[in-house]
Amino acid sequence: MRRSSPGPMLRRALSALLLGTSLGLAALTGPAVAQSASVPPPDIAARSWFLFDVTTNTVLYSQTPDERVEPASLTKLMTAYVVFEALRDGTLKPDARPPVSNRAYKSAGSRMFVDPRSPATVDELLHGLIIQSGNDAAIILAEAVAGSEEQFAEQMNAETRRLGMKNSHFVNASGLPAPDHYSSARDMAVLATRIIKEFPQYYRLYSEREYTFNGVRQPNRNRLLAIDPSVDGMKTGFTDAAGYCLVASAHREQKNATDPQGSQFSRRILSVLLGASSDATRATESQKLLNYGFQNFEALQLYRKNQPVGNHPVWKGQQPTVSAGFADDVLITAPRAQIGNIKGEIERTEPLIAPIHAGQRIGTLRIRLGETVIAERPLIALETVETAGWFKSTWDTIRLWVK
Repeated sequence: MRRSSPGPMLRRALSALLLGTSLGLAALTGPAVAQSASVPPPDIAARSWFLFDVTTNTVLYSQTPDERVEPASLTKLMTAYVVFEALRDGTLKPDARPPVSNRAYKSAGSRMFVDPRSPATVDELLHGLIIQSGNDAAIILAEAVAGSEEQFAEQMNAETRRLGMKNSHFVNASGLPAPDHYSSARDMAVLATRIIKEFPQYYRLYSEREYTFNGVRQPNRNRLLAIDPSVDGMKTGFTDAAGYCLVASAHREQKNATDPQGSQFSRRILSVLLGASSDATRATESQKLLNYGFQNFEALQLYRKNQPVGNHPVWKGQQPTVSAGFADDVLITAPRAQIGNIKGEIERTEPLIAPIHAGQRIGTLRIRLGETVIAERPLIALETVETAGWFKSTWDTIRLWVK
């Protein structure tokens, strides 16, 4: 492997950045970067919380994020996720009218008031589930997808395993208190991020401020929708044991500091707050978390997907070099206090011998904070280089021997 410094654009960007954890939801298990920020994180009046930059998959700040707690109606995030999958797979239709069981009709707690004599459509039930937090809607949808709420809970738990939600187990679709029904702040962030990224067509429902069904108008209990125009979701929950809970998601446009043309990109930060003492407190404390994330951490887009970042020598190829770049946008989050302490290097495979195929990994972009490697991105070939003819291949073989 041969090490080299990045190109000019990347050098400029890296001199002012702290890269977050690597891409993918596994990043949610990474350490919080608030410890590197010069501005101390705010004191939060809650049992546990988790602040996450969805755009760069970076954990910003957390407190007991893996503690198992009663999730209350945050459970309905998983209920909705399983229903979204059924709609995507075609096993459930948005205009279907599932029957209303006696269990659903007599469900306790918050309801959307579905009349068994006039069943709601799946689309209406989703509005009632997400906006009104209807327990009856949750049960009706669960029974429509799986036949019974118990079987639906089995599907919910299968999803927790698939998504890597290690501290979650669900017994029902509504979030009503039950033994062995629990989740954690980190797991809720995993789940909310999945909904945002996989089902944007349904995520918009979480931003609606109210919904009227059967002549009953009910507001969305997420107060931040009325306070912060950048907040467009996501879900509240409350029981006596759980306290007041809120998953909040905010989306803001920001300038890309690495682009002299001043282009913009979208940035999303997600907060999960569990165990606040009141409805007002969960809103206030969640707002503090979101503001802390946006105000004290910088998110930058270093490179776009498939943007060339340099040419690298190729042996035995029909052309002498191969263009290199990245398979995904390279986005990072940095505590503003640490922007001068970052260094980056590209380590490329040596020797690069043809044939080389487009998409083939030919090196690694490595980001360091001091001596610590804090993130890596695979460097890939952006084009194919075929093997040269006999003469050039033989000549390069001799050159490699001498080298």
